[in-house]
Amino acid sequence: MARRALILVEGSKTGYGLLYIKAARLLNLHPITMSADPDQYDYIASESVEAIRVDTDNIDALIQECSRVRSTYDISGITGFPSPSDSVYAMVAKLCQHFDLPGPSPASVERCCDKFVQRQLLAEAAVPIPVFGLAANATDVERCAEEIGLPVILKPTVGAGSTGVRLCRNVDELAEHATLLLRGQHISQSSPRILVEEFAQGSHYSVDVMGNEVFGIAAADFGHPPHFVCREYTYPAVLTDDEHSRIVDVSMGCLRALGLGWGPTNIDLRWTKLGPVVIEVNPRLAATPTPQLVKLAYGVDLITEHIKLVVGDEWDLCKRYSHAAAARSLIPDRDGILNWIEGENKAAAIPGVAEVRLYAEPKGPIVRKGDWRDRIGYVIAASATVSGTEAILQSAVDLIHWSITPYPTVGESEQPAAPDIATAAQVVPGKR
Repeated sequence: MARRALILVEGSKTGYGLLYIKAARLLNLHPITMSADPDQYDYIASESVEAIRVDTDNIDALIQECSRVRSTYDISGITGFPSPSDSVYAMVAKLCQHFDLPGPSPASVERCCDKFVQRQLLAEAAVPIPVFGLAANATDVERCAEEIGLPVILKPTVGAGSTGVRLCRNVDELAEHATLLLRGQHISQSSPRILVEEFAQGSHYSVDVMGNEVFGIAAADFGHPPHFVCREYTYPAVLTDDEHSRIVDVSMGCLRALGLGWGPTNIDLRWTKLGPVVIEVNPRLAATPTPQLVKLAYGVDLITEHIKLVVGDEWDLCKRYSHAAAARSLIPDRDGILNWIEGENKAAAIPGVAEVRLYAEPKGPIVRKGDWRDRIGYVIAASATVSGTEAILQSAVDLIHWSITPYPTVGESEQPAAPDIATAAQVVPGKR
């Protein structure tokens, strides 16, 4: 009998892909990564993962490679990761359909991957969303912003991880960011399109839906605009019964409007003065640190259960207990050369700290992008209460320090400035 294989389209640089590799192996599946550039994922080599280099934007090429793999393995399931956008999931859905494997509807996934189309469908279904408009050039951007009223959010119509997303508070910021997006600075598109939308102000929540059921809701803190880099997740969010009920109702409305309901869906929303307003619907499992937080909070391994669904097995989402888990991102406050970073071992030794992960290497460059790539690591903690978890998390983060030598500015000498020690960024707590 041929060995059962799990095809993973693309991977993750933040540990997400490695979690899938380990979970697949524990389920006696042979993971195979298909990627346009497998070398960018360090775990491919360290874990001796079988990898196939293929254009993951080309469905015919993917079908050809999967067909070749089937001559040796029994392909039990196919899933993937956003790289650099959720369009990978559209390819995954098409592959599942082609090979008659469990998976989401390709049409439903494609509706989500285009943020403008997603907005249109949500609006038609009366799901509360920000006022929005579509722009293909600078004139369109100005017109939409004038109709909506500053400040507005500008973002590409495709993308993930807040890439290219910015709050524009005046006409100068509007023109500057529109120019960058139209040049394809953030997302490579032959004809870049921009979503211009109202700035929905309020506490941010991340809703995890499994099938047709809201499994859990996390509170998220994105810090101060103009960029949107998530600084902290707390699982579960502290909500009143009414807030929870209204968030669930809006989330179910999203599924109906977009034709979702198979497998995991992640919904970002803000609680505004009008109640919950949907910011984004993602046809996938939320990335790290959500799976780790869910496992610590409820004892449910979402990645393992997702893989079970992908290969046609029955998943088990029964919550085994209820704790509080939180993750804090480590975010530098300047660009430059990272001289050193220390304290991770001391932080990891604190009781209640579940994980400390660092991405940045000493002597490497720090170049902030205003999105998920700004994070140089994270700390995860858990305890019986939200307040206890916050205290543990803060104690751990306070032990991690780093030094960055800023790049010389125009007109300065080439002699770098004296290293400036920066501690892990303080954050403004979200609504609790």
